[in-house]
Amino acid sequence: MKYTSLVILFLFSFQLLPAQELTGKELLEKAITYHDPNNNWSTFNGELFITMETPNNKNRESKIIINLPSEYFYVQAKRDSITTEYTLDKADCSIKLNGLEDISEENIKTYNLNCDRAHMYKNYYTYLYGLPMKLKDEGTVIQDKVERKTFKGKEYLVLSVSYDEGVGSDVWYFYFDPNTFAMEVYQFFKTDEKGELKPDSGEYILLTETKTVNEIKIPKNRAWYYNKDDKYLGTDVLKN
Repeated sequence: MKYTSLVILFLFSFQLLPAQELTGKELLEKAITYHDPNNNWSTFNGELFITMETPNNKNRESKIIINLPSEYFYVQAKRDSITTEYTLDKADCSIKLNGLEDISEENIKTYNLNCDRAHMYKNYYTYLYGLPMKLKDEGTVIQDKVERKTFKGKEYLVLSVSYDEGVGSDVWYFYFDPNTFAMEVYQFFKTDEKGELKPDSGEYILLTETKTVNEIKIPKNRAWYYNKDDKYLGTDVLKN
């Protein structure tokens, strides 16, 4: 009986070993090695074609160009008969509506067309499609402790991330396969004025399948849900 208990204890300890041994930064490096084995993200220059599927809406088709060395970003989004285009070329910003740069004030307000929105799109797409590599950006705080958690019936190694003041106030959790170190889920929560996590806030994103773009493994499907009630919000599908 004692022998059996010792064997069980040994096996259980062995199963927990990877999470106990790895630091947060070490887990991140292993995840980056899986997704970007040749360190191509820092010089990424390519196109992404993304379909956004949301309940009770027609799909939005987007073409995105990211050229990090040239500090260039472009997004064209089409839904129904409306096409918007945002271009950021270093400090220069330009906007088009249905192919025209001469846009009425009414349409500017109706479609919320402004350069702040252009920067928002740039930050959104380069962050999400640059993960997990973007977690090495300045201002990112990687927690040293790696946890082992079960999410949707699967066990993961979980990396906890926060941000310096002025960069971001949300708390993020990144879930990696414990064998391949592929990123399969991420989740974020808002914080209150005291910096405490608000458990009913935020969303989680389920990642399935991968597409290889410029030798980088990028999740193909990103399905978004509210944390508070698991309500489905939509899916971004990479079509490359």
